[in-house]
Amino acid sequence: MSFQPVLALGGLAGWGFLKRTMAVQQAAQQAVPANQRDEAYFRDRIGKIDTAEQLVADKRLLRIALTAFGLEADMNSGAFIRKVLTDGTLKDGTLSGKLANKQYQKLSAAFGFGDFSVPRTKLSDFPDKILAQYQARQFETAVGTQNNSFRLAMNAQRELPALAGQKISETAKWFTILGNPPLREVVQTALGLPRSFASIDIDQQVAVLQTRAEAAFGSEGVSQFAHPATLEALTQRFLTRSDSQTQGNASSPGAIALQLLRR
Repeated sequence: MSFQPVLALGGLAGWGFLKRTMAVQQAAQQAVPANQRDEAYFRDRIGKIDTAEQLVADKRLLRIALTAFGLEADMNSGAFIRKVLTDGTLKDGTLSGKLANKQYQKLSAAFGFGDFSVPRTKLSDFPDKILAQYQARQFETAVGTQNNSFRLAMNAQRELPALAGQKISETAKWFTILGNPPLREVVQTALGLPRSFASIDIDQQVAVLQTRAEAAFGSEGVSQFAHPATLEALTQRFLTRSDSQTQGNASSPGAIALQLLRR
């Protein structure tokens, strides 16, 4: 029997209920026999995996690994995932480094097949780290079947603080958000931008995000979302606007830019 989270309400009231009950609900999900079997299988087998080829060949392990990074849609893209893993992240020109979705880079770095002579699968705490991510993503997916806005909000509350703490420029952090569809949707919606915003010049997108962020939260940088209060303010703005966001009519990049400059 699959797990179904309890979502009493929508909107901010429902979000508050979900946050208050999240720990209990996550524990209930992890207690489902099928999930316990997956966890036991992963713990038993992952330490025996030496190469990317071995991981890709074991579909059960691969499903858990990909889900932990939000990449479960690539389950049938074995050759692509093997290339991502074997390239690693430390050399120039790696496949994951070229991809806009940096979850591939995180996946490759986490397993270390292409970066080290001994992969990270051999570390004693490796199963705990991957399974914690897998369980969090699983719960978000279950929530998303009933309320996708809550799923996006949960993802943002996990991913934004991690991005905020990275030692890269604020501009690079904004580009990372723009290259991550779930984060883009949360931030773009929270800042009152239409979906057609994505069609304007990428540098102008960053400039508009910085201006809107400063007006809404007091700073133009992504680093401010490391602070729980600011992150929660962003989340609540997203949830408040997500149901009422105007889809906008198709228009030229120039017209969209003019509209933004007038706001």
